[in-house]
Amino acid sequence: MNTTTIQIKEGTLERLRYFKEYTKESYDEIINKVMDEIEEGQLTDEALKDIIEAKKEIREGKGQSIEEVAKEFGLKL
Repeated sequence: MNTTTIQIKEGTLERLRYFKEYTKESYDEIINKVMDEIEEGQLTDEALKDIIEAKKEIREGKGQSIEEVAKEFGLKL
């Protein structure tokens, strides 16, 4: 497999790290996964922005627990 290096900003690298699903997932895998989603048209620009914002809120502790969501929808866990 041929590889190359690309220059990205530190903030971009941090964002890529956040998308890792497992420790040894390569940045190439992450970038391709994101591009596949976009190419398939499954996510609009608005949906991507909403996902990014939601992930930011979760990292900041602003999300709801599963128990709170279940209660809100009248579900039992």
